Amino acid sequence: MRFLYSLILLGLCSVYAIGQTQKDSVLTLETVVLSDVKLLKNTYGFKTTKLKDSVLENDSKSFTDVLRFNSNIYFKENGYGMVASPSFRGTNASQTAVIWNGISINSQLNGQTDFNLINTNNFDQIVIKNGGGSVQYGSGAIGGSIHLNNTLDFSSHFEHQVRLSYGSFNTQKASYTTNYGSSKFAANFGFQYVTSDNDYKYLDTDDVNENGAFNNLNFNLNLGYFISDHSIIKLFHQSFIGERELSGTLNTISRSKYLDENFRSMIEWTTIGNTFTSKVKLAHLQELFKFYQNKTADNYSFGKVNTYLIKHILDYNVSNKLALKSILDYNYFEADGSSFGSPIRNAFSATAIATYKPNAKSAIGLNIRQDVTSGFKSPLLFSVDGSYRFNTNYKVLLNASKNFRVPTFNDLFWQPGGNPNLKPETSYQVDLGHQISYKWVTLDLNTYYIKNENLIQWKPSNSGFWSPINIDQTHSYGTEVGLTATKSLGKHQFKFTGNYSYTISENTKTKKQLIYVPKHKANLSLAYNYKRLSFYYQHLYNDMVFTTSDNLTGPFYSLPDYDIANTGIKYQLIKNKSHDLKIGLDINNVFNVKYNNVAFRPMPNQNYNIQIHYKF
Repeated sequence: MRFLYSLILLGLCSVYAIGQTQKDSVLTLETVVLSDVKLLKNTYGFKTTKLKDSVLENDSKSFTDVLRFNSNIYFKENGYGMVASPSFRGTNASQTAVIWNGISINSQLNGQTDFNLINTNNFDQIVIKNGGGSVQYGSGAIGGSIHLNNTLDFSSHFEHQVRLSYGSFNTQKASYTTNYGSSKFAANFGFQYVTSDNDYKYLDTDDVNENGAFNNLNFNLNLGYFISDHSIIKLFHQSFIGERELSGTLNTISRSKYLDENFRSMIEWTTIGNTFTSKVKLAHLQELFKFYQNKTADNYSFGKVNTYLIKHILDYNVSNKLALKSILDYNYFEADGSSFGSPIRNAFSATAIATYKPNAKSAIGLNIRQDVTSGFKSPLLFSVDGSYRFNTNYKVLLNASKNFRVPTFNDLFWQPGGNPNLKPETSYQVDLGHQISYKWVTLDLNTYYIKNENLIQWKPSNSGFWSPINIDQTHSYGTEVGLTATKSLGKHQFKFTGNYSYTISENTKTKKQLIYVPKHKANLSLAYNYKRLSFYYQHLYNDMVFTTSDNLTGPFYSLPDYDIANTGIKYQLIKNKSHDLKIGLDINNVFNVKYNNVAFRPMPNQNYNIQIHYKF
């Protein structure tokens, strides 16, 4: 403990000392739009993809669908609108970190984030980072990380947006966002309400999705205030309250429902000097669920976790070539649940990062991290990354890292089935990337290798219930390709984007592909814009996946491959300095394809959605 106290004291003293030496200096801000800008600065050797506003404004799409059609990530979804979990480079859902304004929001119960509980309208910036990130983002950032950021704009403005949509299966959405800014104060606020009967037809049957209705309310509030020319205080808050009936399968009728409540609040104090930036984050996160086996009954099981966090980040520019960064992070988790008792966990980490840019062509980053987690001995983590630009058309990127994941409360304590003897997962990986650009075309090519030790996997036990075990070794390797082409011909604008991934993820002993990992996945999107009219077409191909570890094929052992497509059209009725009004129509699953990405859980048939989007 003396070591931990010394690190905390050293960090606080360094902030105080730098603050004293810089307090009388003159500060010039490069930008008045503040967000998690350090993400891209400290990832020179990693592939990062920022989703464009035009993608996020596609109102009829869930966040799951946005990523499914615009990235290399594969998603399992237990029927439309139900639990959606990602597989990033052949890893599982708990090995993908979701970062909200610089802190991890993965569940402490199952280690995952349900992407159907995230509303894209609540965020100004979404960035996908491929590759291991445990050094900066902690447990779970093994396959990759997804960053949800809220920006605060301190320029003078006052804007509003209203979105309304109605679609098949009585799906209704309504959202409102407002954004205000002045030289000292900035604020944005938003909410969205969604409700759907979700009673789509099961193709080639006479059945419908009887127990799939859902509704949810999202709310977010973000505030920023310049205390002085050198100091900014920011508040971030998000609330999610949702209720879902849980769809059954082709063979089983369900009468259950699930209630979710997630609350996130964070205060951030930023001090900016000529050579340093200091951030202190204080946060409280709460996740709560209630599960009703019979939705008409009063009996339910429940689980709740409160997370209390304090984090200090110090960026110091030694020169215009060398920058240093330290991160001190303390988390306290307390849980209570009908199936796992009342566990408590303390976690502290210390991270050191150095980035060196000797010239405009090259950059290198070195990172180390040590965690101290109650009940576990965490390994020393490292990461090295770099990039080199040979010319204006070609850039190479390289990164290597050691990452980890601590078992969750469910893994350890769930009754029946929890395994308190689990070991933390560790991962080693290397990633080589190429970026080639010429005129209006950009090509990204990445190859990677990931070796996992003590992978945690739930399997049926001899006692008849599921239980997690450590698998000695698994590995993943593959290739990712991304292509973007943008071309304007007079008033006609064209944009093409495409992604392809080849993934092998297998148990090194059995040489069998892990379940729910497609070897091939590809998507493409074509957008066209002429004056006030815009049109898009997007297509997804998903290779077959195995649903059992034996890698047998057939209706009970695997899911066949599928092709699905969406299309849409928008027209701008009003366009001037003060008002912007658009109407749109989307057609999803254009060719009415029968498909599912979880066994015996069909996805929707062809469906429609109309939208109105008004900015003023």
